[in-house]
Amino acid sequence: MRAVHDLWPMHWEQALAGYRTYLKLERGLGVRTVEAYLRDVGKLRAYAEQHRPPLAPLTLQLDDLQGFVAHQAKQGLMATSQARLISAVRGFFKGLLIDGRIQADPSELLESPRTGRHLPDFLSVNEIDALIHAIDMARTLAHRDRAMLETLYGCGLRVSELCNLRISRLSFAEGFIRVVGKGDKERLVPIGPEAMRQIGIYRDQERVHLRVQPKAGDLLFLNSRGAGLSRVWVFKLVKALAAKAGITKTISPHTFRHSFATHLVEGGADLRAVQEMLGHASITTTEIYTHLDREYLRSNIMRFHPRANTAR
Repeated sequence: MRAVHDLWPMHWEQALAGYRTYLKLERGLGVRTVEAYLRDVGKLRAYAEQHRPPLAPLTLQLDDLQGFVAHQAKQGLMATSQARLISAVRGFFKGLLIDGRIQADPSELLESPRTGRHLPDFLSVNEIDALIHAIDMARTLAHRDRAMLETLYGCGLRVSELCNLRISRLSFAEGFIRVVGKGDKERLVPIGPEAMRQIGIYRDQERVHLRVQPKAGDLLFLNSRGAGLSRVWVFKLVKALAAKAGITKTISPHTFRHSFATHLVEGGADLRAVQEMLGHASITTTEIYTHLDREYLRSNIMRFHPRANTAR
C-alpha cells in the first residue's frame, strides 16, 4: 500500500527545484552537471506521470523505480547510461531524505547494471615525445602549443581546466598551479620543471606580442586574436599532431590525462595522491588507472614480497 503524504504534498516541479538546490549547494556541482542530473530525473518524472493514476514524487516505491529502469533498458539505453540514470535518481531521493520529505529511501536497493570497466587509451612516454615533437616550431604560437601539451601531460588537466587556466593561479616558486575543476572546485596541482619552462617561453616570447582581449587578460593560453581557446580547438590540435606523429590510437586531449595518471601509478605513486591531483571525488574513479601489465605486477611482487626470494 502506498504511503500518503498529506502533511507535505509535493509536486514534481517543487521536487525538481529542491533537487536543483541540493545539487548546487549540498553537492557543489557545476551548472552542466546539475542540468544533466535534472534531465535524468526528468525521465523518471515523465515515466511517473504516464502511470494511471500519475505518481507523485513522494509516493514512488522501489518497484516503481525498478519498472522505470526496466522501461529505459527496453528503450535501448546502454548499461553505462542506465548506471548514470540510477545515480541521478539516488541523488534525487537522498535530497528528499535530507529535507525530511521522506522517511525511507526507495532507491536504496535499486541495483545498477553491470557495466564492466573501460580501460582508457593512454600513450607511452615515447609516444608523448613523438606527438610533442610533431609540432612545427617555425609556426606562429608553436611555443604555446608545446606549453599546452606539456601542461596537459605534466599536470593531468582536463581540457576545460587547461583552457581556463589563469596566470594569477600559477605559483611557480612553490611548484604548483591552482586549477578550477568540476563543480567549480579548486585544487592545487604540482607542475614539473619542463611544463614551467615551456609556459615561461610562451608567455615571454609569444603571448606578450598578442593584442589581448579585455575578458581574456588573465587567461594563460590564447589564440592569435588574443581570446581564449575552445576545447574543440585543442581537440583538433591534438588529433592533427597525432596523425603527423603516426600514432594510430584514438587520441584526444583527455588521453594526456589518462597517460599522466597511468604513468604515475605504474611508477608507484600513491593512489590517493593521484586522486587528489586528478580532482576525482571518489577513489573508485581513480582505481581504473591500476590497469598495469602483468609483468609489471609480477616484478613488483618479486621485488617486495617477503616470501619472493625465500628458498624452500
